[in-house]
Amino acid sequence: MSEIDKRNRLTEEPFTYQITKKGMVMIYFEGKQIKMVNERDAERLITKIKEVEDDKIKIQLLLAKITGNFKRGNEKLGKNNKN
Repeated sequence: MSEIDKRNRLTEEPFTYQITKKGMVMIYFEGKQIKMVNERDAERLITKIKEVEDDKIKIQLLLAKITGNFKRGNEKLGKNNKN
C-alpha cells in the first residue's frame, strides 16, 4: 500500500485539469473548479504533467499536491446551516 494514497482515492481520478489558451491551468475536483494556476507555477505544472502524461496516478498526485489541503470535511456545514 502506498503511503501517499492510503485510501486509493487517486485511482478514482477525482481531479481533472484544463489548459487555457493563455497558459493557465484550471484544476477541477469532481467537476467543480477549485484552483487556477497562473504564470510560472502553471508552466512548471504543465511541464511536469507532460513528463508523466502516460501515468494517470502521477498526474492525479501532481494535481492533488498543487491544490493543497483544500478539503477538510466541513464544506457541507455551510450549505445545510442556513441560520
